[in-house]
Amino acid sequence: MKMMSIALMGLLVLATAPFAAAQQIQAAGATFPAVIYQKWFEEYRKLHPDVLVNYQSIGSGGGIAQLTSGTVDFGASDMPMTDAQIAKLKSHPLHFPTVMGAVVPTYNIPGVSQDLKFTPQTLAAIFLGSIKKWNDSQLAKDNPGVKLPGAEIVVVHRSDGSGTSFCWTDYLSKVSPEWKSKVGASTSVNWPVGLGGKGNEGVAGLVKQQPNSMGYVELAYAVQNKLAYGDVKNAAGNFVKADLASVTEAAAGAAKEMPADFRVSITNAPGKKSYPISTFTWLLIPSEIPDAKKAATIKALLAWMLADGQKFAAGLWYAPLPKEVVAKEIKQIAQINAGKK
Repeated sequence: MKMMSIALMGLLVLATAPFAAAQQIQAAGATFPAVIYQKWFEEYRKLHPDVLVNYQSIGSGGGIAQLTSGTVDFGASDMPMTDAQIAKLKSHPLHFPTVMGAVVPTYNIPGVSQDLKFTPQTLAAIFLGSIKKWNDSQLAKDNPGVKLPGAEIVVVHRSDGSGTSFCWTDYLSKVSPEWKSKVGASTSVNWPVGLGGKGNEGVAGLVKQQPNSMGYVELAYAVQNKLAYGDVKNAAGNFVKADLASVTEAAAGAAKEMPADFRVSITNAPGKKSYPISTFTWLLIPSEIPDAKKAATIKALLAWMLADGQKFAAGLWYAPLPKEVVAKEIKQIAQINAGKK
């Protein structure tokens, strides 16, 4: 019996050895792509039990901060890093677009089941606080036949540094001179009105809980939480619902003229069917990684995400990358170098 117990213990040790000795990768950042990142890292672990990626969904600002302090192996952001942010890093960060998504205006209005329509002007006015009630004449004009209540609009926005907020405010800055001059575009802004929620999860939760509320979240969070979200009038003058096709359409022009460093904005893109509040989301990977084994692991993981990983995108409400962009990124992987440990 004793010998059998020892044998069983030996088998257990052998069975768990790959997991105990797993190469651990620490990463943090955007909540926008967290749904697909968690899926990717789970699927990759099935193929490579010796690789464990610990991704903390803390917002783009947090991801950039942790990358700058050196507490993570790579960061994630829905806003490209600025030149000033890049200058603070010891190793130049490489931007890798991973998927595309949409930021949608989501709302919770008791008694209203129809999809609402929003113009750029009404979205800016609501978040500036100049449109205060749901039955405002501008909203009523764009939504004929919808019985909108006279209730106050409860505005919900992000409380943390957020790439989703950057996408939202970048769009508003392009379509509203008043927003651009008073608030501007950034991961964190001084919001004129509203309640703050942490992460896409926090904003989705607040909108779900607060009657007559309106916020903005990544499309996947609206779908997962069964939140209503509206159509937005695009640069061509058409009201467009966010979906995989309309996000892909928004990226069509950028895919052909992608800058070498992949730092690009696709909000308010041209195209009859383009959804106007669309964005790439990026992994931020140091070009110099001291640990040679870790560098090789990250390069292999990244190559898988850009190839086989893309097939998981559509099922989670993200648009896969254009082939032209993937081809350019595959070449950029070679710029990740292993330094001296």
